[in-house]
Amino acid sequence: MAIDTDGGRCVSTDIAAGVPPAAALFHSLADETRLRIVQRLARGEARVVDLTAELGLAQSTVSKHLACLRDCDLVDYRAEGRQSFYSLTRPELMDLLASAEQLLAATGHAVTLRPARAGEKPS
Repeated sequence: MAIDTDGGRCVSTDIAAGVPPAAALFHSLADETRLRIVQRLARGEARVVDLTAELGLAQSTVSKHLACLRDCDLVDYRAEGRQSFYSLTRPELMDLLASAEQLLAATGHAVTLRPARAGEKPS
């Protein structure tokens, strides 16, 4: 599924095109908007309307990136009436983001990619 004019793709599309799965996964997380959505969903589930308000993005942008993350099996949703609540499906993703925080800090580029756990200092 192509999701932007820069040719950003989802993991399954990249893999089908012959891109190794690890490269496809990192490519899907390399998009700033998708990373921001993942960061927000790490704090708990959210509706598209919540994400648009919190991230300051258009509904169509959020929906396209959520579709990509769903295609990657990193995000899923549950329906409640006419609303859909999105959440992360892979808790291992938080371990990956924690490792990325440590690696970036070690190279002099400290960032926070995930919410701090109870009793944990922010990066």
